[in-house]
Amino acid sequence: MKKGSISRAMMYTGITLYSALCLVPMLLVLMISITDEDTILKNGYSLFPEKFSLYAYKVIFTGGTQVLQSYLISIFVTVVGTLLAIVVTAMAGYTLANKSVKYRNAMALYFFITMIFSAGIVPWYLINRSLGLTDNILALIIPSLLFSPFNLFLVRNFMNGVPDSLRESATIDGANDITIAFRIFLPLCKPVLATIALFYGLDYWNNWWNAIMLIDNKDLYPLQFMLLQLKSEISMINEMTMMAGASDVTTPTESVKMATAIVTIGPIIFLYPYLQKYFVKGLVIGSVKG
Repeated sequence: MKKGSISRAMMYTGITLYSALCLVPMLLVLMISITDEDTILKNGYSLFPEKFSLYAYKVIFTGGTQVLQSYLISIFVTVVGTLLAIVVTAMAGYTLANKSVKYRNAMALYFFITMIFSAGIVPWYLINRSLGLTDNILALIIPSLLFSPFNLFLVRNFMNGVPDSLRESATIDGANDITIAFRIFLPLCKPVLATIALFYGLDYWNNWWNAIMLIDNKDLYPLQFMLLQLKSEISMINEMTMMAGASDVTTPTESVKMATAIVTIGPIIFLYPYLQKYFVKGLVIGSVKG
């Protein structure tokens, strides 16, 4: 066998073993979520539990209509918010990458300052209330819609690598900036757009802060916030049970935590493989170019 073939086989073996090890924590979370709570308290976490139980999922999906509705709200907010955020970030990145735009470096500095300094929670809350972003679906989308400066600079740096001759040729042919951006630059920037799509998607999917601050209507609770409330209620019941001295009653605290993790990470696991081929390329090139 050739030396190169041996090295390649060793490399593939190492990658396979490493990938298998990366799956162990997720498998452990899954097994704990379907383990009886008494067994967890007795033996701790285990990949091979003595007694299985789906009670944690029964607790989560009791009143299944609310869970399904929260799921649909989270999916809607994630899809719509991510698409809008990509468009806003891409347009801002295109503007900063366009050498014909005056003061583009000054604008970039302005956006960079927001990465270092924050106005705080109170101004953020007052602005949202003044805009009417309370107790409606827009309250879960608009406050997080303003682009992340980090994502903005990734897009700008990637677009800096696109030859200016393409923009000049399109301008000579009579194309305006909107046409150039959507017909030329954005199709060429699929890797970096897929990268920031994953970032924005994760932010929207995991966002429970907007619901805490701006939503009182239970019908608008996203999945993360609803499950957060459920975990808080279970913890409170557990504490009340301990204070009452009812040691024979076991609340499914640990199993519910793990079941909650499984329920919430499902859609993201299915999303990532579709963006994987663009992710590394977009992140690396967008970080070093420009």
